[in-house]
Amino acid sequence: MAEFLTDVHALRDRARSEMMDGPVTAAYGADLPRVIEMLNTALATEIVCTLRYRQHHYMAKGLNSEPVAQEFLEHSNEEQGHADLLAARIAQLGGTPDMDPARVVGRSHAEYVPAADLKQMIQENLVAERIAVATYTEMITWLGDGDPTTKRILETVLAAEEEHADDMLSFLEN
Repeated sequence: MAEFLTDVHALRDRARSEMMDGPVTAAYGADLPRVIEMLNTALATEIVCTLRYRQHHYMAKGLNSEPVAQEFLEHSNEEQGHADLLAARIAQLGGTPDMDPARVVGRSHAEYVPAADLKQMIQENLVAERIAVATYTEMITWLGDGDPTTKRILETVLAAEEEHADDMLSFLEN
């Protein structure tokens, strides 16, 4: 088994000389520019999902639409929370969260589909959640152990996206 730490004096000297790198140290094991790019893609997807769910919340009409509309609002708020987590991590890694509306839709893996009726809204949201689940799973696998903090954030978001997909499927089945 390898030694736990390098020479403590060397570790202290490196921490001082590289202090402006913030939390990114020599121990960071991922491709930082690609991680920031990946997180900005995820951020764009979350922004699009926030807006789509919010639009569906306001447009949900018909019998029994109220519980579905409320679920859309809850999911919109949760997607915004995911966007906030991702943006904060991008900034923490020294990147810039790209929220430029002109670029968000082009980077998003999910689509913004207004939908004509409640059933189509549910279907479009389920499709988007399935895309998110597949995307986050791939991102987590790609990261491996190179960036444990980002991996934990993505795992938290993935769990919520799986729950969202299950919620949408339940509405379709009922």
